[in-house]
Amino acid sequence: MTSKQRAYLRSLAVNAEPVIYIGKDGVTEATLAQADIDLEAHELVKGCVQQNSPMSAREALTALCEALDAEPVQQIGRRFVLYRPSKEDPRIVLP
Repeated sequence: MTSKQRAYLRSLAVNAEPVIYIGKDGVTEATLAQADIDLEAHELVKGCVQQNSPMSAREALTALCEALDAEPVQQIGRRFVLYRPSKEDPRIVLP
């Protein structure tokens, strides 16, 4: 992914609300399943690591991207954004 594509995805994610929350159990199978469904539906997903989580946002983003074959877009503080094009109906066209 180029820096121009990453910047475009960051601009799309600015107003998005987090839909993935990483809690005290870290990245679980249920979290992975829900994130997979969200990525297929929306392609661009924002997440948040709760304060009681044993993982940092960078660790959670890396674990999710590896498990779901997604691309990391950004990580700021406890929030992160990941992207994966939809297999059935891609809607986001990268520049």
